[in-house]
Amino acid sequence: MITARITVTLKNGVLDPQGKAIEGGLSALGFSGIGSVRQGKIFDVELDAKDDNTALGELNAMCAKLLANTVIEDYHVEIL
Repeated sequence: MITARITVTLKNGVLDPQGKAIEGGLSALGFSGIGSVRQGKIFDVELDAKDDNTALGELNAMCAKLLANTVIEDYHVEIL
Protein backbone atom coordinates (compact mmCIF):
# COMPACT_ATOMS: atom_id res chain seq x y z
CA MET A 1 0.00 0.00 0.00
CA ILE A 2 1.38 3.40 -1.00
CA THR A 3 0.40 6.54 0.89
CA ALA A 4 0.45 9.91 -0.84
CA ARG A 5 -0.41 13.48 0.02
CA ILE A 6 -1.95 15.72 -2.62
CA THR A 7 -1.94 19.47 -2.01
CA VAL A 8 -4.27 21.59 -4.14
CA THR A 9 -4.00 25.39 -4.18
CA LEU A 10 -5.40 28.17 -6.31
CA LYS A 11 -3.09 29.36 -9.07
CA ASN A 12 -1.35 32.70 -8.58
CA GLY A 13 -3.58 35.49 -9.84
CA VAL A 14 -6.84 33.65 -9.05
CA LEU A 15 -8.89 35.51 -6.44
CA ASP A 16 -9.21 33.67 -3.14
CA PRO A 17 -12.27 34.99 -1.25
CA GLN A 18 -11.96 32.35 1.48
CA GLY A 19 -8.33 33.33 2.04
CA LYS A 20 -9.41 36.98 2.27
CA ALA A 21 -12.08 36.07 4.85
CA ILE A 22 -9.50 34.16 6.91
CA GLU A 23 -7.14 37.12 6.64
CA GLY A 24 -9.86 39.45 7.95
CA GLY A 25 -10.73 37.04 10.76
CA LEU A 26 -7.12 36.83 11.90
CA SER A 27 -6.91 40.61 11.91
CA ALA A 28 -10.15 40.85 13.90
CA LEU A 29 -8.71 38.43 16.45
CA GLY A 30 -5.76 40.76 16.99
CA PHE A 31 -3.12 39.04 14.88
CA SER A 32 -1.01 41.67 13.14
CA GLY A 33 1.53 41.58 10.36
CA ILE A 34 -0.51 39.23 8.15
CA GLY A 35 0.40 40.03 4.54
CA SER A 36 -2.06 37.72 2.85
CA VAL A 37 -3.67 34.31 3.32
CA ARG A 38 -4.40 31.73 0.63
CA GLN A 39 -6.24 28.53 1.40
CA GLY A 40 -6.10 25.11 -0.20
CA LYS A 41 -7.01 21.44 0.19
CA ILE A 42 -5.03 18.38 1.26
CA PHE A 43 -5.93 14.81 0.31
CA ASP A 44 -4.20 11.84 1.94
CA VAL A 45 -4.67 8.82 -0.32
CA GLU A 46 -3.77 5.18 0.26
CA LEU A 47 -3.34 3.37 -3.02
CA ASP A 48 -2.63 -0.25 -3.87
CA ALA A 49 -0.03 0.13 -6.62
CA LYS A 50 2.94 -2.01 -7.64
CA ASP A 51 5.46 0.86 -7.38
CA ASP A 52 5.82 4.62 -6.83
CA ASN A 53 5.86 5.46 -10.55
CA THR A 54 2.59 3.60 -11.16
CA ALA A 55 1.07 5.31 -8.11
CA LEU A 56 2.21 8.75 -9.32
CA GLY A 57 0.60 8.15 -12.69
CA GLU A 58 -2.70 7.17 -11.11
CA LEU A 59 -2.60 10.00 -8.58
CA ASN A 60 -1.92 12.58 -11.30
CA ALA A 61 -4.87 11.18 -13.28
CA MET A 62 -7.08 11.47 -10.18
CA CYS A 63 -6.09 15.11 -9.80
CA ALA A 64 -6.67 15.93 -13.45
CA LYS A 65 -10.09 14.23 -13.50
CA LEU A 66 -11.54 15.02 -10.07
CA LEU A 67 -9.42 16.35 -7.21
CA ALA A 68 -8.23 19.60 -8.82
CA ASN A 69 -9.81 22.06 -11.21
CA THR A 70 -6.70 22.47 -13.33
CA VAL A 71 -8.04 25.64 -14.95
CA ILE A 72 -7.73 27.57 -11.66
CA GLU A 73 -5.82 25.21 -9.34
CA ASP A 74 -2.33 23.75 -9.11
CA TYR A 75 -1.60 20.48 -7.37
CA HIS A 76 1.43 18.72 -5.95
CA VAL A 77 1.64 14.95 -5.36
CA GLU A 78 4.03 13.60 -2.73
CA ILE A 79 4.62 9.93 -1.93
CA LEU A 80 4.91 9.63 1.87
